[in-house]
Amino acid sequence: MQMAAAFLADPASHGGAAVERVETHAAMIFLAGDRAYKLKRAVRYPYLDYSTTERRRAACVEELRLNRRSAPSLYLGLDSVVQRADGSLAFGGEGAAGGTALDWLVVMHRFPQDALLDRLAERGGLDDDLIRDLADAVTAFHESAELRPDGGGAVAMREVVEGNIAELRANPSLFPPERVERLAGRSADTLACLGPLLEDRRRAGFVRHCHGDLHLRNIVLLGGKPVLFDGIEFDERLAVIDVAYDLAFLLMDLERRGLRPLGNVFLNRSLDVTEDYGALAPLPLFLSARAAIRAKIAASAATFRPDAAAARRSEREAVAYLDQALAALEPPPPRLIAIGGLSGSGKTRLARALAPSLGASPGAVVLRSDALRKRLFGVGEAERLPEDAYTPPVTERVYAELLERARTVLAAGHAVVLDAVHARPEERAAAAGLAAEAGVRFDGIWLDAPLDTRIARIVARRGDASDATAEVAERQAVYDLGPLEWVRTNAGRDAGETLAAVLERLV
Repeated sequence: MQMAAAFLADPASHGGAAVERVETHAAMIFLAGDRAYKLKRAVRYPYLDYSTTERRRAACVEELRLNRRSAPSLYLGLDSVVQRADGSLAFGGEGAAGGTALDWLVVMHRFPQDALLDRLAERGGLDDDLIRDLADAVTAFHESAELRPDGGGAVAMREVVEGNIAELRANPSLFPPERVERLAGRSADTLACLGPLLEDRRRAGFVRHCHGDLHLRNIVLLGGKPVLFDGIEFDERLAVIDVAYDLAFLLMDLERRGLRPLGNVFLNRSLDVTEDYGALAPLPLFLSARAAIRAKIAASAATFRPDAAAARRSEREAVAYLDQALAALEPPPPRLIAIGGLSGSGKTRLARALAPSLGASPGAVVLRSDALRKRLFGVGEAERLPEDAYTPPVTERVYAELLERARTVLAAGHAVVLDAVHARPEERAAAAGLAAEAGVRFDGIWLDAPLDTRIARIVARRGDASDATAEVAERQAVYDLGPLEWVRTNAGRDAGETLAAVLERLV
């Protein structure tokens, strides 16, 4: 492997092109011209075995097959580094022509490293729209992935957790034993509770051949669209998993980077599309397992760092991941916040802004009546519905469905923010009653805003799920709201001021 690495690092091997080298714990990537050459390290870990040339070749072939599902334009083919009879080295193609194969390579189209989502995150380049596009891309990938009910489930998850704990225990000088044992206990208790649910999800088709390593560094922005690449090929057991466990890696990564609000956007967009509320109960376990995996990988990576300072940074990162793994299994209790107000009062903006700070990672599930109404009628969120979609019987159905989803989310241990007008006293009472039934804290927030402000906001909307018009706002101005026991908040001011005022009430 070292001879192949030296050959790939030499500009002469690439017609004189400058070579950039990127190192991971499992591979070395050499960037030259418009190509990227991935050379797998001759390493063996409990979760990965590249110890022989034959194993590395097989892994390269499998990597190409699997990653062409999501990034066909990136993955060009298999190549080799061969040693000729005179001792010189050369590229030998997929057939190792002209010599003896020293090692094997995955050849990819090179892309700008600044287009990686982890780089975008570092410079503040991720936004809500991009994250929603990413959620759509991940959802589409999962929907097309092969169903694998023979994998995943409770047994597989237990193996992951126990493997993580064993490796963390093996490094007591880095990972405090008392915290590792606390993680082990929390994980065992959670697995015992979730075992039947994990098996139900496996049988119901939620276990598929997924990506397996879905964090920001393995997603690139190409042509303005997020593209998933570098999925796991070395052990299908790590990729034949519950789809929620797959996306949990991304949510965990966003949380680790201090980007929980974007994680909340991702989760809510995914739920809007899939309605997979059953994923919420195991999500803390999935997040914890993902963080523990990163902890042990960061510890391994420390041994490959070029200097002591870099090694110490990797070690600190490893310990931080351990802390995150434990925190995921000790979440705040669920709670229910209902936001009401006439059209244009700012309910949706406030709901989305509040959600990341509420409940378990990555924050509350936002349930919006406007979006649910569109879903019940089978149309896109931006498609306008006819007037008969707003009759009292239809509205009653929408509120009933909204509460039923909230009941499911609360039972899974996650916070909920209800976003609906809540103009009728019985609608407000039903929200409070649901919280009492679930045994969780309830907060009702009513937003007041002047009519002209509400109309201006409605007129400015683009591509929104709400069908409200200026005429609707004028009709609502004379509504008899009945007794309002919810906390009334001035929402005619700046959205940031409204958010701050509401947050003070919710502490």
